[in-house]
Amino acid sequence: MRSTPDRRDNQVYGTIDGPAREALETVFGDRLTFNTTVRTQHGTDMSYLEPQAPDAVAFAASEAEIAEAVKICAAHRIPIVPHGAGSSLEGHILAVHGGLSLDVTLMDKVLAVSAEDFRATVQAGVTREALNHELRDHGLFFPVDPGANATLGGMSATRASGTAAVRYGTMRENVMRMRAVLASGEAIEVGSRAAKSSAGYDLARLLVGSEGTLGVITEITLKLAPIPEKISSAIVAFDSLSDAVDAAIAILQAGVPIARIELLDEVQIRASNAYSKLDLAEKPTLFLEFHGSENGVAEQAELAAALCEEFRSGPFSWASKTEDRNRLWKARHDAAHAAVAYRPGCRPMVTDVCVPLSSLADNLLHARGLIDASMFPAVIAGHVGDGNFHAAFLIDPDRPAEIERAHAINAEIVDYALACGGTCTGEHGIGAGKQKSLRKEAGDAVDVMATIKRALDPDGILNPGKIF
Repeated sequence: MRSTPDRRDNQVYGTIDGPAREALETVFGDRLTFNTTVRTQHGTDMSYLEPQAPDAVAFAASEAEIAEAVKICAAHRIPIVPHGAGSSLEGHILAVHGGLSLDVTLMDKVLAVSAEDFRATVQAGVTREALNHELRDHGLFFPVDPGANATLGGMSATRASGTAAVRYGTMRENVMRMRAVLASGEAIEVGSRAAKSSAGYDLARLLVGSEGTLGVITEITLKLAPIPEKISSAIVAFDSLSDAVDAAIAILQAGVPIARIELLDEVQIRASNAYSKLDLAEKPTLFLEFHGSENGVAEQAELAAALCEEFRSGPFSWASKTEDRNRLWKARHDAAHAAVAYRPGCRPMVTDVCVPLSSLADNLLHARGLIDASMFPAVIAGHVGDGNFHAAFLIDPDRPAEIERAHAINAEIVDYALACGGTCTGEHGIGAGKQKSLRKEAGDAVDVMATIKRALDPDGILNPGKIF
């Protein structure tokens, strides 16, 4: 048995050897691997957290295989860590207590598309981009865009959102139904394909955002949206963060049906200019996208431009041709890579607070002030249409003082956001990195969450060390 106890319930976990290994090999054959490189890959995500490899990796090809694997692991108290594309930013896929990494990327089939109902049913390993490729001929698309080409199972598990949430919502609003394997090995179906339902507890919403701690998601039915007749994009710079945020709020208050409205601060613009070979003014800049008819998007852009002028904006540049739109949005699309390149050798620690729009400018200025007084550079990018922003601290992983200071600044940013009625995470989840912040935010409600966890997973084998 593994000697490292779980922090929550003092559990002791088993290891994959003897009868457990033989049983798993019977299920997976050569799709069960103990290869060091594969294990390391599956214990490493995109966060600043140190990699933690599982004892083995199994590549599941069906829900039945997942159910059998869970039953075997339950019998031997072996931890199970669901794994998709590995694009987590909060350590969701780290094997904190070893165990089995259950990779679902072979489950990559789009099972059904109902264009009349604006629905698609997919296996958990289907990626966002693969689904949208499949949907093109139907005139539909899946609008939740977290930036990374994540699996839809992983996006459901972390309640992901992204740049288009201001118009289309998050995974919470776009998951209608799902299938999942519980800690007992039982497969259940929750939610409905109907547009609405009042039938009992909303277990689909419970699993969306559960981060693999309540079940292994195997299948999802998603809402789709029609591909817009016309898309146009725009960028506009401001002299201050406050002016940029106030302009964004004015656009929303005017009822402009904006599809995306993003903010990059002046440091991120400087990094993007260097990385993407651009010559943008190094000022806080809004990136906008409009969806609708040809006349509709033109009217939306004109109204947005007029509103921005009221807040001392620079030139309002907009375009409708795909290549021109991509050029305007290049800084935003390349922002993450540009940030890392801004300080070579760094690892980004990314904050994820979301606050009411009325306090967004104050929170951004507060965060920028803390960063400017720190010992390392940082950039800020925000989904300003819904009050969510990210400060990415570019820290040297070999300098413990920087890591300690980044944690302290992150805590101050979270505390300020909570005092304004916000949340410690708008879209990345709690994972292994934000557990203290969750307790600050939710208080005794965390104990209720833990009670639900114990009821569904009494031995704590499903992604232990996450959320709690």
